Amino acid sequence: MKIERFEDLQAWKEARTLVSQIYRAIRTAESLKRDYRFRDQIAAAAVSVMSNVAEGFSRRSDREFTQYLFIAKGSCAEVQSLLYVALDQEYISQTDFEALYEQAEKAAKLISGLITYLLAADKREKRRG
Repeated sequence: MKIERFEDLQAWKEARTLVSQIYRAIRTAESLKRDYRFRDQIAAAAVSVMSNVAEGFSRRSDREFTQYLFIAKGSCAEVQSLLYVALDQEYISQTDFEALYEQAEKAAKLISGLITYLLAADKREKRRG
C-alpha cells in the first residue's frame, strides 16, 4: 500500500495522540496551566513532533524527509525530558507521567522505524544507481 498523505502515517497518528494528551494534561493541571513558559515549551515540543513528520513527508526527497524525521524524534526526547520536570515539580502524577512518556516513546519508535526504512531504501537506490 502506497502512503499518499501524511495523515496515513502511523507515526503522525501517534504524534497527534501525544499532542492531544499533552494539551489535556495542561488543561487539567492547574499548576501546569499557570507555568506559562513551561506549558508553552512542552506543548510546542509535542506539536513539533507531529508537524515535522507532516512537513518532512511533503518534501521532495526521502533524504529531506529523513532529516525532518530526525528532528521529530528529537522533539519526542524533548517532551520526555520535560515530562521529568513536570513530574519533579508535581505538575503531573506518576501515572500521568508514565502514560505521557509511553506515548512519546511510541511515536519515537515509529519515527525511528520510518527513518530506518528510508535510509535502507536510499542504500538500495545507491547500489542500483
